Amino acid sequence: MPKVSSVIVPYAVYLRVYEPLAAFPEPERTHWARYARRADLPTYQDELRRSLTDLAATPPVIVPVHESGDAFVAEVDGVLCVCPWRTRLRGWEALAELDDELPRPVLEAALPEVVRLQAGQDHERWLEANPDARPWIRTATWQVPLNWFVLVSDGEREYQKGTAEVASVLRYRTPMVQARRRVARGLRTLKDAMDEGPLIDGLFDVGRWLEEFHPRSLVELDYGGLVHVLPAGELEDDHSAKDVAEGIEALRIGDGEAAGEAYGRLVDRWRSIRDRRSAN
Repeated sequence: MPKVSSVIVPYAVYLRVYEPLAAFPEPERTHWARYARRADLPTYQDELRRSLTDLAATPPVIVPVHESGDAFVAEVDGVLCVCPWRTRLRGWEALAELDDELPRPVLEAALPEVVRLQAGQDHERWLEANPDARPWIRTATWQVPLNWFVLVSDGEREYQKGTAEVASVLRYRTPMVQARRRVARGLRTLKDAMDEGPLIDGLFDVGRWLEEFHPRSLVELDYGGLVHVLPAGELEDDHSAKDVAEGIEALRIGDGEAAGEAYGRLVDRWRSIRDRRSAN
């Protein structure tokens, strides 16, 4: 469990893919093998704090000049798996989404247009040389996208209650083959039961992303900094993956009432989190 820092960065949740070392070409494979032996591997809070430090500079550094050489590390059935941060790539992708998330005056005050334009031009040049690049990590703020829960099951849920020294952990980990299978089943059910919509579009998008990785990868849904916002009781009672699975199964067998009840539980649970977002 991660230690509680004096500076906690909340709100962000993550969907990560850990690939086995065999999926990486040399010399990157050797780099990650050596990196994984470090005794001081950084946490997601370390990554966030580094990004916020860059944003606080004048002018703000919205995208790192160099790509990160850090990663998250996990062992799966004795196989070392790595999830590279790729902070620079993710910074460019996040920047492209800001126009839809922030009012123009706020965006201009936080990130001047000249800085955004320069970062966008850097990204375009980089993509010409790296057309197949993709991130190993997806990030959301203040809530877990419902389509992410389709990838995992309640039986894979890991909850560890925190203490004064150690932060709580709420996450799911599942093999890539299971995640892909659930995406395929979920898409079939949803397309049979409803018209196109955000849930179907989001699930299709995340499924296409998963296809980019090694079949023996590990998929992790991590509540990340959101555990610092929610009371322990709410975390302990949060079984959103179960509610999503029950809702999809109800749709598959044509039980609209049960599907509605499952959706209602999700709405009630995540409404309280959205209310906290509005309060901030």
